[in-house]
Amino acid sequence: MTPSPSAAEPRPLDAAAGLGRFPLWASIALLALAGVLLVFAGRAGWQSVYGARWAHILIVSGLIAFGLTPVVIRTAQAVGILDMPASRKVHSAPTPLLGGLAIYVAFTLAILANSILDRQVVAILLGATLLVVVGVVDDIVEVPAFIKMLAQFAAAGAVIGSGVVLTLFPQAWFGDAIDIGLTIVWLLGITNAMNFFDGMDGLATGLSIITASFLGLFAFLTSQPSLGWFASAIVGSCLGFLPFNFRRKAPAAIFLGDAGSTFLGFVLAALAVKGEWAENNLVDIAAPVLIFWVFIYDMTHITVARIATGEVRSFWDWIAYVGRDHLYHRLASLLGSNCNAVLLVFSLSICMGLAAIALVHARNLEAGLLILQAVFVAFVFAVLEHAGGR
Repeated sequence: MTPSPSAAEPRPLDAAAGLGRFPLWASIALLALAGVLLVFAGRAGWQSVYGARWAHILIVSGLIAFGLTPVVIRTAQAVGILDMPASRKVHSAPTPLLGGLAIYVAFTLAILANSILDRQVVAILLGATLLVVVGVVDDIVEVPAFIKMLAQFAAAGAVIGSGVVLTLFPQAWFGDAIDIGLTIVWLLGITNAMNFFDGMDGLATGLSIITASFLGLFAFLTSQPSLGWFASAIVGSCLGFLPFNFRRKAPAAIFLGDAGSTFLGFVLAALAVKGEWAENNLVDIAAPVLIFWVFIYDMTHITVARIATGEVRSFWDWIAYVGRDHLYHRLASLLGSNCNAVLLVFSLSICMGLAAIALVHARNLEAGLLILQAVFVAFVFAVLEHAGGR
């Protein structure tokens, strides 16, 4: 008699349990419906209705991602592109990768179908596509850290070359040089921070939804439709993917992989630079920082901590190092639950995002109080994280 598998040795497909309830024909039907809506996008009459394009992008990207993800899961299983359990990881069963492909396809098709193309949009799409290609290769066979970093620099260069640059300093040669340098730091920092947050079920996907939602709300309040369309595409594609990536009573059926996390981080970072925040320089700096606060805080904290402890001694060590010292790891240790840690990180991100939106029409005194409030909220989470780290 063949012995039953031990609980300590999960079957390779345990993480994908329950997919039988979502048959292949349902994926085909959803993708067909999305195809009809994509064709419908070419007819210009409906686009004059206020908010119609926002809704079209959101629905189409969501349908494509939701219909395509089960296909990607089966493909990754068939060819063996799986994330295997390890001591530094929180999952206990081999889990399909390449989830970022479903999000990338859904996002790109929704944008292209609506003819949202200018020089800057093309540059962002080209840079993001490069990162997706490198990420997919890395999910299959590990790519050296310096190659991935070169790809990120190339993607950032394409975006900066199109004119998507921070404008914080006076327009002179030294001011332009500082702005370009800060833009590179911002794009690469947020891209890698998102990759770092892809360590628990649904965490990076949910944070992308929250961040893009606040970018979209800001775009709506400040009449920046192009920024809003991009945000809608990210929200829709991530919402379509999330049910497979974050399940309360079962492990994730698929992970974003490097292709998905770097794609989302890069596009969100580029959108923040592309957006026109406010004439008040305080709001111009504070609002995007608050929306992206979770990423900035975690990246800064682990970098300082790893250098101080000698775990990271060079730039390449910083890129290659993988540990269990992130914000969500410490909160999970404190709360005794990965799911609760993820939900608490979501709450922090929403709290900071609400403060950022309130800044849009705030006067100087009100803006200062909102920023002070955000500082105290961040301090509370720093205390919680420290307790979890012990």
